[in-house]
Amino acid sequence: IIRGLGRARMIREVIKVLDLVAKFDTTPSLKILNSILDVLVKADIDLAREFYRKKMMGNGVQGDDYTYGILMKGLCLTNRIGEGFKLLQLIKSRGLRPNTVIYNTLLHALCKNGKVGRARSLMSEMEEPNVVTFNVLISGYCKEENLVQALVLLEKSFNLGFVPDVVTVTKAVELLCNIGRVNEAVEILERAESQGCVVDDVAYNTLINGYCRLGKMKVALSLLKEMERKGCLANADTYNGLISGFCDFGMLDSAIDMFNDMKNDGINWTFVTFDTLIRGLFSGGRTEDGFKILELMEESKGSSGVHINPYNNVIYGLYKNNHFDEALAFLTKMEKLFPRAVGRNLRILGFCEKGSIEDAKRDYDEMTGEGGVPSVLVYDYLIHGFCQEGIVRNALKLMNEMVIQGYLPAASTFNAIISGFCRQDKANSSLKLLVDMVEKGCVPDIGSYSPLINVLCKKGDFQIAIKLLLQMVEKGIIPD
Repeated sequence: IIRGLGRARMIREVIKVLDLVAKFDTTPSLKILNSILDVLVKADIDLAREFYRKKMMGNGVQGDDYTYGILMKGLCLTNRIGEGFKLLQLIKSRGLRPNTVIYNTLLHALCKNGKVGRARSLMSEMEEPNVVTFNVLISGYCKEENLVQALVLLEKSFNLGFVPDVVTVTKAVELLCNIGRVNEAVEILERAESQGCVVDDVAYNTLINGYCRLGKMKVALSLLKEMERKGCLANADTYNGLISGFCDFGMLDSAIDMFNDMKNDGINWTFVTFDTLIRGLFSGGRTEDGFKILELMEESKGSSGVHINPYNNVIYGLYKNNHFDEALAFLTKMEKLFPRAVGRNLRILGFCEKGSIEDAKRDYDEMTGEGGVPSVLVYDYLIHGFCQEGIVRNALKLMNEMVIQGYLPAASTFNAIISGFCRQDKANSSLKLLVDMVEKGCVPDIGSYSPLINVLCKKGDFQIAIKLLLQMVEKGIIPD
């Protein structure tokens, strides 16, 4: 009856069950009282506490571990952590020892609220921490990206014979993979597996992504075979990670093969699949193949919906390979699919062409302020516009925003800022940008070196100018 009333959310009626018990001249058992308390806690913690004080303690019933566990759960669910600690002290003051469940509930609330250090201190009070205790704390440290403490507790749990669940282990594995320590991540996963942890597809995908980011594609593929051999089925995330790795390291034929294998293995392409491969192909200059994948995406109903990102990636790839006219033509063609977003992009470009850079920047700020992502052409036009107006610092700031959006500037964009600084006789700023250009993997051209050498010669810095000239020749760039 109590459970049924609880499911129906007839909370006040639940308490009236006590009247029903009284009709039979029977004292309600602790089990009945706990059942009522459990229903009340889920609905209204204050009502539950009132019930405990008046109906239980008022009748001389202090309760048991289960009672205190219910109350602790209610307090922690409503983030009343301070009250939770008071309850813990109350239990101890009654000569009782809080059980592991009560401690774990409070630990979880602390970690959820970012108080992992306090949770660790509380753990030291526990006489019998269990695997749940370690799961909670390790996950808490992983959420804070405190890898050192997460690994310390992971090691301690292994030594005590506890095997954290695969979700917890995977969180630590992911942190290691994110900083390139993938081999250590493999060791941890293997150790967990040897002690009974069942490794799932999420864990394998995390490792595969880690190796893909390092460009170790053969190792990533061997993990794909291993997971299939162990009966752990690869999914779309697995293939998407591999396709991304192949694209990032210019192995575009392998990326296309993986794309085809995915379909042959009965796994549907997703939006991420198309988006990743389109970006990779266009960035790598494989325009024809890229348009084929784009056409497949448009034919695959429901795979992508109508999302602007893959189309922006087409423009980015064309821009990156210096096909500026084609990029602009494609953007114009996109207006039918995305009238508002593309209309804004084209309006900004129009302002830039007229020299109305303030109007262009106003529209850009409005667009990004509403969460819109401009195409790479917007950044390029604005940067050139700022440089022509002599506002080079603004151009540099905008280029940094461009990089944050995942767009690596082309040589022509870098050159605009280098030339802008050179016109202001800021040779040092231009030199720093040239170094940054190379570090970002962008190949300098004659437009990168000529203005810089010119301004250095004007300033009489002939040694640096000659050094740059020799650097040009070594790179196969013919001086003008």
